[in-house]
Amino acid sequence: MPTPTVVLVHGAFADAASWAPVTAELLRRGFAVRVPPVANRSLSADAAYVRSFVEQLEGPVLLAGHSYGGAVITVAGVAENVVGLVYVSGYALTEGESLGQLQGGFPDSDLAANLVYAPYPVEGGEPGTDVSVAVDAFPAVFAAGVPEETARVLAVSQRPLSAFAFGEPASAAAWRTKPSWGIVSSADRTIDPEVERFGYTRAQVRKIVEVDAPHLVMQTHPADVADVIAGAAAEVS
Repeated sequence: MPTPTVVLVHGAFADAASWAPVTAELLRRGFAVRVPPVANRSLSADAAYVRSFVEQLEGPVLLAGHSYGGAVITVAGVAENVVGLVYVSGYALTEGESLGQLQGGFPDSDLAANLVYAPYPVEGGEPGTDVSVAVDAFPAVFAAGVPEETARVLAVSQRPLSAFAFGEPASAAAWRTKPSWGIVSSADRTIDPEVERFGYTRAQVRKIVEVDAPHLVMQTHPADVADVIAGAAAEVS
């Protein structure tokens, strides 16, 4: 099998630029890489978009999802040309489970007390609710370990997640049929690291890699993340 294209899926409160250090590292190593935007409106819609994006690529694809992006690849990964999944500080849901349900089985992280809610218009329906991280708390809670100037920029340019997405159950669990790998950020203040470990263990991922890193491990430890992705790509090639 040829070397897969690596598709990097960002999570909530971030955008494709959150992957930039890993993107650059993978490109230096000769990988074909794509980093699509995710609207963060609903799990089903976001997964459908990523699946459509993947299915339009030629050849095999290795999906890597950060944070909420882990939930997205769990569903989108059923696409026929997806040959593996890499979870990066991510949610590995099972069928019928929501983010809220998985998170609810563990103590709240520091994120819970620092969320901000704002309405957004929905054409033809009731307004939705955007969830974001308080700007003043963002550097410490979400972007710990990232240079202060960069963290401040990320804080004011974050992409919110619709509250609807927290309660929407996953319609599929691609890890049941696709080989998977998982990175735990052991200093994560956004997702309890135990949530990550539990999801990966339940999914019987081939390898769990612990990195002494905050939530944005792609920013603080890009080479470590790229190593796991490259190793996964080698295994499925």
